[in-house]
Amino acid sequence: MQTIRVGIVDDHALVREGLRLILEREPDIEIVGEAADATGALALAAGRKPHVMVVDLTLGESDGVALLRDLTSRHPRIRLVTVTMHEHEETVRQAFLAGAAGYVVKGAPSVDLIAAVRAVARNQHYVHPMVASVVVVDSLRWLRQADRLTPREIEVLRMLTAGRTAVETGRELGISAHTVRRHIANVTDKAGVRGRVALTRYALENHLVQDET
Repeated sequence: MQTIRVGIVDDHALVREGLRLILEREPDIEIVGEAADATGALALAAGRKPHVMVVDLTLGESDGVALLRDLTSRHPRIRLVTVTMHEHEETVRQAFLAGAAGYVVKGAPSVDLIAAVRAVARNQHYVHPMVASVVVVDSLRWLRQADRLTPREIEVLRMLTAGRTAVETGRELGISAHTVRRHIANVTDKAGVRGRVALTRYALENHLVQDET
């Protein structure tokens, strides 16, 4: 049985202690370190090389979602479990887009946290039942919208989100700028959003492009 090396990130000492007590009593889990903020979390990831990090999204002055992005970018092999009080759909969405593989709501039974750690350590995903509906709805929406966009429209959308102008996109795709603008208009109608910023957000939320921030 391989031991799962786990790091804990929360800005409250009592919460960290509680998470440690829950996890370290499991024979297949070893707590390799704790951190109270983003700086400490990045140092923990680099120095202790955990397999899984349990990360709170509310870290005082630190942005938990930004931390997830940083950890995913710098340490892509580390699997991330978000443990948070937030159940709002936008928070759930942003956590997964930022790289979380598991999402557990604070107040859930301890067995749920243990199950999440074990699942993500096996390269699976874990979604707590209290927020699962958000993921299901987003997945269905993505499937419907992705089917509605043509391959060319998706290609144009990707170039738009990368900062290309209509002229530059047309040149790269071998079509006219007028045709590019028509594709953008079609995407705008289908997505129900308007403008580069809104379309970029739409593309990110529907996994049509990668978030490289």
